[in-house]
Amino acid sequence: MKKPLYLVAVDGSKWSLRAIDRAVDLASKTDAKVMLLMVKDYSYLQPVLLEGTSPVILDQTAEETDTRTKVLIPLVEKYHKINVEITAELIWGDPATVIQKKIKALHVNMLFVGRRGRSRIVDLLLGSVANKLAHHVGVPIVLVP
Repeated sequence: MKKPLYLVAVDGSKWSLRAIDRAVDLASKTDAKVMLLMVKDYSYLQPVLLEGTSPVILDQTAEETDTRTKVLIPLVEKYHKINVEITAELIWGDPATVIQKKIKALHVNMLFVGRRGRSRIVDLLLGSVANKLAHHVGVPIVLVP
């Protein structure tokens, strides 16, 4: 029988770190695998232009290397001693869309997402990745405060 797969949406925030802790803890009790998925929004590479300034050219390859080195690799190494299979992936795109596609493609059993403590009004006006996912993924989702 195939091991369950838990997907954790990672952005490096303290909320996503708590989500990883919860996923790894549950995976150790249920013999599941954990995949850490960091999605970098393309708009992150688009500089904000102000009149009279020149745009800063951002290097996507350097950004990926920096993110893997400073965030993803240390996280995988942190949980290496626990008997849970953990993988990590970095993808560029719209976070909610990429996560939804990954859930379907890999037949993910559960999604873990850090939930920032914003007000209901801000979420209503701006939305959030966690909010979008909670309404559209079609698998159990754990929103970690």
